[in-house]
Amino acid sequence: MIETRQTHPDIERILISEEQLRNRIREMGKELSKEYEGRNPVMIGILKGSVMFLADLLREITFECQVDFVSLASYAGASSTGVVRTLLDLRESAQGRDLIVIEDIVDSGLTLSYLLQNLGTRQPRSLTVCTLLDKPECRKAPVQPKYVGFRIPNEFVVGFGLDYNERYRQLPYIGVMKRSAL
Repeated sequence: MIETRQTHPDIERILISEEQLRNRIREMGKELSKEYEGRNPVMIGILKGSVMFLADLLREITFECQVDFVSLASYAGASSTGVVRTLLDLRESAQGRDLIVIEDIVDSGLTLSYLLQNLGTRQPRSLTVCTLLDKPECRKAPVQPKYVGFRIPNEFVVGFGLDYNERYRQLPYIGVMKRSAL
């Protein structure tokens, strides 16, 4: 039996459905598995937004890996503060390791640029970015994710881990927020 879910009342429209998410994450798992088979990389989830994406991606890969997390803060509501703070850092050394940064969304790229510079100083073997969503037209820092789930327009989206003031992360789809809800 297929369960029909109601769209949240604060969502203007669904941009990416549950099925589209599942299918693309499966494809991304295959892409990563080809490149990283036998390499045992560290998959670094950026908290909190990447958790759902990372969990689903882990189910789709075929290689051994370790999982770690970082937590960075640069947003207040829907706006970037312009200041990046590290709230949680890696537990293990990155030296000589293949690092795959797992991001929910890359928009301005400022937070990701900060993280990549920080991780780069730790002498990893390789450092790459895998993001579920990419908003290239919003880019303010020269970062280019190698693995991209979906390129999206410059709209404020929530769901599947992405939030607005810590709400909407549980939505099983990516939805565009109604302006009146922001």
